[in-house]
Amino acid sequence: MSKTYTFTKEERLCNKRLIDGLFHNGSSFLCYPFKVSWLIVEDEQLFPAQVLFSVSKKRYKRAVDRNLIKRRIREAYRLHKQEHLYSSLGNAGKKIVFSIGYIGKEIAPYDFIEKKMLKLLTQLTGEIAK
Repeated sequence: MSKTYTFTKEERLCNKRLIDGLFHNGSSFLCYPFKVSWLIVEDEQLFPAQVLFSVSKKRYKRAVDRNLIKRRIREAYRLHKQEHLYSSLGNAGKKIVFSIGYIGKEIAPYDFIEKKMLKLLTQLTGEIAK
């Protein structure tokens, strides 16, 4: 399978039922500046993982700031999901839904977010493999 650096609608978590299930029954861990909640699902999905990104409106009042952070997180995820997440999920034959919440105190530069995203994806695959 070739590397695809895309992030399509099917990879975004939009299903209200799945989101509720994720936050009520899912497991979570911290990987500063992110809080990750995840849940293994049995549903038929096109992709091994569906993800939801969130940035606190309470901490970042201005929409432009929230959008900037979300763009940086999405970009880091898009570039690294294939090799760090999809490959191990495919081998295990598991499908997951997860959320990445930004809990940092300030707007982090992209290189910092990218470094932490790699750590987060590695930690996530470790948690799922347990």
